[in-house]
Amino acid sequence: MNEVSLEELVRRAHESNDYDGLISMVPYAQLIGIQCLRLGDDMVFRLPQSEDNIGNPVLPALHGGVIAGFMEHAALLHLLMFMGSPHLPKIIDFSIDYLRAGHYRDTFAACQVWRQGRRVANVAITAWQTTQAEPIATARCHFKVDEP
Repeated sequence: MNEVSLEELVRRAHESNDYDGLISMVPYAQLIGIQCLRLGDDMVFRLPQSEDNIGNPVLPALHGGVIAGFMEHAALLHLLMFMGSPHLPKIIDFSIDYLRAGHYRDTFAACQVWRQGRRVANVAITAWQTTQAEPIATARCHFKVDEP
Protein backbone atom coordinates (compact mmCIF):
# COMPACT_ATOMS: atom_id res chain seq x y z
CA MET A 1 0.00 0.00 0.00
CA ASN A 2 1.34 3.44 -0.92
CA GLU A 3 1.26 5.52 2.27
CA VAL A 4 1.06 9.29 1.98
CA SER A 5 3.25 11.38 4.29
CA LEU A 6 1.71 13.63 6.91
CA GLU A 7 3.17 16.68 5.15
CA GLU A 8 1.47 15.62 1.92
CA LEU A 9 -1.88 15.14 3.70
CA VAL A 10 -1.60 18.64 5.19
CA ARG A 11 -0.69 20.14 1.81
CA ARG A 12 -3.65 18.47 0.13
CA ALA A 13 -6.01 19.56 2.92
CA HIS A 14 -4.91 23.19 2.58
CA GLU A 15 -5.29 23.09 -1.20
CA SER A 16 -8.78 21.58 -1.11
CA ASN A 17 -9.90 23.27 2.16
CA ASP A 18 -11.05 19.79 3.27
CA TYR A 19 -9.55 18.71 6.59
CA ASP A 20 -11.56 15.52 7.16
CA GLY A 21 -8.56 13.35 6.24
CA LEU A 22 -6.46 14.95 8.97
CA ILE A 23 -9.27 14.80 11.52
CA SER A 24 -9.71 11.09 10.79
CA MET A 25 -6.13 10.54 12.00
CA VAL A 26 -7.24 11.52 15.52
CA PRO A 27 -9.95 9.05 16.67
CA TYR A 28 -11.38 11.16 19.53
CA ALA A 29 -11.65 14.22 17.28
CA GLN A 30 -13.62 12.10 14.86
CA LEU A 31 -15.76 10.59 17.66
CA ILE A 32 -17.00 13.93 19.00
CA GLY A 33 -17.45 15.32 15.47
CA ILE A 34 -14.83 18.08 15.25
CA GLN A 35 -14.93 20.03 12.00
CA CYS A 36 -12.69 22.84 10.82
CA LEU A 37 -12.95 25.78 8.52
CA ARG A 38 -10.09 27.86 7.23
CA LEU A 39 -10.76 31.59 7.06
CA GLY A 40 -7.76 33.17 5.37
CA ASP A 41 -4.79 32.42 7.60
CA ASP A 42 -7.04 31.54 10.55
CA MET A 43 -8.53 28.17 11.41
CA VAL A 44 -11.82 27.87 13.31
CA PHE A 45 -12.80 24.53 14.79
CA ARG A 46 -16.46 23.56 15.24
CA LEU A 47 -18.04 21.05 17.60
CA PRO A 48 -21.57 20.52 16.25
CA GLN A 49 -24.32 20.11 18.82
CA SER A 50 -24.85 16.45 19.57
CA GLU A 51 -26.87 14.68 22.23
CA ASP A 52 -23.87 12.39 22.79
CA ASN A 53 -21.89 15.36 24.13
CA ILE A 54 -24.42 16.43 26.79
CA GLY A 55 -23.28 16.16 30.40
CA ASN A 56 -26.28 17.78 32.11
CA PRO A 57 -29.56 16.86 30.41
CA VAL A 58 -31.58 19.15 32.71
CA LEU A 59 -30.08 22.39 31.31
CA PRO A 60 -29.03 20.81 28.77
CA ALA A 61 -25.29 21.57 28.81
CA LEU A 62 -22.20 20.06 27.26
CA HIS A 63 -20.07 17.79 29.40
CA GLY A 64 -17.00 19.65 30.68
CA GLY A 65 -14.78 16.79 29.54
CA VAL A 66 -16.11 17.10 26.00
CA ILE A 67 -15.38 20.84 26.01
CA ALA A 68 -11.84 20.17 27.28
CA GLY A 69 -11.31 17.35 24.78
CA PHE A 70 -12.57 19.54 21.95
CA MET A 71 -10.19 22.34 22.90
CA GLU A 72 -7.21 20.02 23.37
CA HIS A 73 -7.80 18.35 20.02
CA ALA A 74 -8.36 21.69 18.28
CA ALA A 75 -4.89 22.72 19.51
CA LEU A 76 -3.36 19.43 18.34
CA LEU A 77 -4.98 19.77 14.91
CA HIS A 78 -3.95 23.42 14.67
CA LEU A 79 -0.31 22.49 15.28
CA LEU A 80 -0.57 19.60 12.85
CA MET A 81 -1.89 21.91 10.14
CA PHE A 82 0.62 24.71 10.59
CA MET A 83 3.86 23.40 12.09
CA GLY A 84 5.13 21.22 9.25
CA SER A 85 5.98 18.23 11.44
CA PRO A 86 6.31 14.72 10.01
CA HIS A 87 4.40 13.26 13.02
CA LEU A 88 1.52 14.00 15.38
CA PRO A 89 2.31 16.29 18.35
CA LYS A 90 2.12 14.63 21.77
CA ILE A 91 0.35 16.30 24.70
CA ILE A 92 2.50 17.26 27.70
CA ASP A 93 -0.04 19.20 29.76
CA PHE A 94 -3.37 20.94 29.47
CA SER A 95 -4.99 23.56 31.70
CA ILE A 96 -8.53 24.88 31.24
CA ASP A 97 -10.61 27.67 32.75
CA TYR A 98 -14.38 27.20 32.43
CA LEU A 99 -16.01 30.64 32.16
CA ARG A 100 -19.65 29.96 31.21
CA ALA A 101 -21.96 26.99 30.73
CA GLY A 102 -21.57 25.26 27.39
CA HIS A 103 -25.18 25.09 26.25
CA TYR A 104 -26.57 22.54 23.82
CA ARG A 105 -25.55 24.28 20.60
CA ASP A 106 -22.59 24.46 18.24
CA THR A 107 -19.32 25.35 19.92
CA PHE A 108 -16.32 26.97 18.22
CA ALA A 109 -12.64 27.24 19.06
CA ALA A 110 -9.66 29.19 17.79
CA CYS A 111 -6.01 28.60 18.65
CA GLN A 112 -2.94 30.76 18.88
CA VAL A 113 0.57 29.35 19.04
CA TRP A 114 2.40 31.39 21.66
CA ARG A 115 5.71 29.66 21.18
CA GLN A 116 6.99 26.84 19.04
CA GLY A 117 10.49 25.64 19.68
CA ARG A 118 12.32 22.58 18.43
CA ARG A 119 10.93 20.37 21.20
CA VAL A 120 7.85 22.04 22.69
CA ALA A 121 4.95 24.16 21.44
CA ASN A 122 2.70 26.29 23.65
CA VAL A 123 -0.85 26.89 22.37
CA ALA A 124 -3.68 29.06 23.74
CA ILE A 125 -7.25 28.02 22.92
CA THR A 126 -10.50 29.97 23.23
CA ALA A 127 -13.93 28.32 22.92
CA TRP A 128 -17.21 30.18 22.41
CA GLN A 129 -20.79 29.58 21.31
CA THR A 130 -22.62 32.79 20.45
CA THR A 131 -19.80 35.32 20.09
CA GLN A 132 -16.04 35.06 20.35
CA ALA A 133 -16.10 38.04 22.74
CA GLU A 134 -17.94 35.84 25.29
CA PRO A 135 -15.86 32.65 25.60
CA ILE A 136 -17.20 29.64 27.48
CA ALA A 137 -13.65 28.44 28.22
CA THR A 138 -9.99 29.27 27.70
CA ALA A 139 -7.10 26.83 27.86
CA ARG A 140 -3.35 26.48 27.57
CA CYS A 141 -1.66 23.42 26.20
CA HIS A 142 1.93 22.25 25.78
CA PHE A 143 2.90 19.69 23.17
CA LYS A 144 6.06 17.73 22.49
CA VAL A 145 6.77 18.39 18.82
CA ASP A 146 10.18 16.78 18.26
CA GLU A 147 10.61 13.25 16.99
CA PRO A 148 8.83 10.56 19.04
